[in-house]
Amino acid sequence: MHPFAAVILAAGQGKRMNSDLPKVLHRMGGRPLISWVVSAAQAAGAERIVAVLGVGREQVQAILPAGVETVLQERPLGTGHAARCAEPLLKSHAGPIAVLCGDVPLLRPAMVRELVKAQEQAAAAVLTAEAAGEHAYGRIVRDATGAVVRIVEHKDATPEERRIREINTGTYAFAPGVLFPALAELRNDNAQGEYYLTDVVAWLVKRGRRVVGLQAPRIDECLGINTLDELGVAERIAADRG
Repeated sequence: MHPFAAVILAAGQGKRMNSDLPKVLHRMGGRPLISWVVSAAQAAGAERIVAVLGVGREQVQAILPAGVETVLQERPLGTGHAARCAEPLLKSHAGPIAVLCGDVPLLRPAMVRELVKAQEQAAAAVLTAEAAGEHAYGRIVRDATGAVVRIVEHKDATPEERRIREINTGTYAFAPGVLFPALAELRNDNAQGEYYLTDVVAWLVKRGRRVVGLQAPRIDECLGINTLDELGVAERIAADRG
């Protein structure tokens, strides 16, 4: 596996947490959420880690370990814009780039390594999972060969697309030189008026590049924390792991 850099998206306000504390500073198992993600990236072998911060930047910076670089997303313009904020720090990076979410604390280092390895056969790899029932995750659309052709956000999905059970976890790996040129071409003509990182998939496919999906064995590992109830669920899962 080639040496890779990790971009951790951690600029979200976390309004549904009903707290003034930045979302990624809420604690699971006595540690801030982002601390778990940084540890996973380090254990997976990331040679550089860049955290994209927003509200409460100083508070988050204060708990990050030495060696983690930070950059500010000044306005919340979407995940695609957030990832692009890391470009000045990583534009000279010659290896793959993994994009992780700062509010997904149960992601294991082994899963990150598997994703980066899966990307070696394509321009990008997306970590997916299977979800049942009602949820707001983006859906994975595949072609007849099993390749991922696009990711449709829940708010933009048709009723038929919402019946798809394979979902996007928000975790990706991109081949060298792929991510930032693609991000520069994103548009924000969608329901949220934001730049979606998910749109990079369709952009690559349109240009003949292959995108693969790696499905996690359990959705538990990919849970994003958006509410205090979800934080409680993650706490119980972490405790069960020991």
